[in-house]
Amino acid sequence: MESHRFEADVRQILHLVTHSLYSDREIFLRELVSNASDALDRARFEGLSRGELRPAAGEPGVRVTVDKDARTVTISDDGAGLSHAQAVEHLGTIARSGTKAFATMLKDRGESAEGLIGQFGVGFYSAFMVAEKVEVHSLSADPNEAAIHWTSDGGEAYELTAGTRQERGTDVILHMRDEAMEFCDTDRLRAIVAKHSDYVSWPVLIGGDRANQESALWTRSPSEVTDDEYIALYKHLSGDWQDPLTWVHVRGEGSVEYAAVLFIPRKRPWELDRLDYKVGVKLYQKRVKVLENAGELVPRNLRFVTGVVDSTDVELNMSREILQQTGAVRAIRKQLTKKVLRKMSELAGADAEAYNHLWEEYGHILKEGIQEDQEGVKEQLVELLRYPTTTSDGALRSLKDVKESLKDGQDAIWYYTNVDKERIGRAAVLEGFKKRSWEVLLMSDPVDEWVVMALSDFDGTALKSVATGDLPATADEVDDAETKAAKEQATPLVTWMAGLLKGDVAEVRLSGRLTDSPSVLVDQAGGLGSNMERILRAANQQVSGSKRVLEVNPEHPMVKTLARLNADGQTGLEPFARLLLDHAAIAEGRLEDPEGFAHRLQGLMETAARGLAAGAASGASAVEAEVLSADGTPV
Repeated sequence: MESHRFEADVRQILHLVTHSLYSDREIFLRELVSNASDALDRARFEGLSRGELRPAAGEPGVRVTVDKDARTVTISDDGAGLSHAQAVEHLGTIARSGTKAFATMLKDRGESAEGLIGQFGVGFYSAFMVAEKVEVHSLSADPNEAAIHWTSDGGEAYELTAGTRQERGTDVILHMRDEAMEFCDTDRLRAIVAKHSDYVSWPVLIGGDRANQESALWTRSPSEVTDDEYIALYKHLSGDWQDPLTWVHVRGEGSVEYAAVLFIPRKRPWELDRLDYKVGVKLYQKRVKVLENAGELVPRNLRFVTGVVDSTDVELNMSREILQQTGAVRAIRKQLTKKVLRKMSELAGADAEAYNHLWEEYGHILKEGIQEDQEGVKEQLVELLRYPTTTSDGALRSLKDVKESLKDGQDAIWYYTNVDKERIGRAAVLEGFKKRSWEVLLMSDPVDEWVVMALSDFDGTALKSVATGDLPATADEVDDAETKAAKEQATPLVTWMAGLLKGDVAEVRLSGRLTDSPSVLVDQAGGLGSNMERILRAANQQVSGSKRVLEVNPEHPMVKTLARLNADGQTGLEPFARLLLDHAAIAEGRLEDPEGFAHRLQGLMETAARGLAAGAASGASAVEAEVLSADGTPV
């Protein structure tokens, strides 16, 4: 019997593995199955290149067996096995992973190492998380080597003696700790294999039955995979009972090699908007799952995508639980982003109904990428934008659709941002645009404010907000005599109101956008928009709001009456002027001084009542009678 002390770094790693390296103890089975799979690959390669190997006892594969009475779990394979020297080298020196050394040898010979899984020498030692003692019985495939028996309790040393195994391959026997007896259950082990090693290329047998899938379809050519197979993979990965909305199968080659199948679910998860939402993209390395949630492989605005990415070019930490931010990761993310967006664009062209469903589910999340655009896909995202408009009766329209529908004299694509989905289409600020049949994009998601900040134009056509500036007059619009007279009479009223309301608004001006309403509030050009202000305040942000601009409609009966009274030098008009401001605030869904409004409204009702009484008795000659509209009805 030979007794060997572990090297110092091995003793340190053993302690680290046992106590803190892996966050989940079930990882031990993933690591040992991966090692067994690599041993089978090595035997296959050596058989092709050398011949003269010990034959396998039966059909090569990985077998996991449980003996509850003996408190053991055994992982067996029919692979290349270990010689005495290899056992010392691979199981006693942490830096010498058998897989890594084999891959290096293949590279030196100009051969491909594709198919190898293990990358870290620490994988084997994960067994000590659950085992108080580990035995390795192995017989090399080399006919000139003898069987070995390696054993250790994970302490300072290991023992290496002659073995008794008769067939090539390896048995790793785990003598389970008391607190790890949950793993002496075949159902538990099947679940672990299905979770982490489902697509290992060799059969993994538990209790005589295969516990893993037949093949990893992402390693096949897309032309060889049926829709039913894609759908089955999606349901297997996601647990969703519905079919996916669409999917994309990508095989990257060149400087970064990877294979991926990504799906867009038909319905978004309820927790998708949570900051701690974990992306459902799983990272595999040669068919072995190493990360359940590899969110770094897709941008934040594609976090609803789920599926598989398989690549050995990405780097993880020692425990294979944290994805390193490397050039390979960034390259894969950029390529996957473009592929997914291209698939969405194809869907929009081929099946508008399906794409509109996608947009309703995920549009507000997709938009997040336009402001950041870390992947250089802004143009692709802009083409995917869809909005209802003032002329679409709720149907979704693209910016391209709207541009192609511009009316004569319309030199911009107009939009209106307002998070009030119920009122957005009825806002007074849209009246003039509706009268002209000018289409306006209705943007009701909070993120739309950031979209328009990042998007000044579309295909050379400017984007403009209907809530800023004035509606420009077109060449064929000429005021008639009545309209000119109304504007002339209202101008002194506007000047007077500007002085009266200077503490409340930035400006008072005549409106060219109103047709039915007496007044409206709009934003100052270059200032913080009112919609953005509401969004920031809702997020508990301290905001120093900009004063709004009050526009009044010179042709509205109430404004005409006030303008005439103001021209006659009538006093006591302040409550009625302030009611124009109240009306504009209420119309857009907010009123900052409800008590003042109630007081002014009460005064108006009292005045109107007295005016009605006076008008009935002696004709409307007093101030009260003058607050009647132009057609004689109370204002």
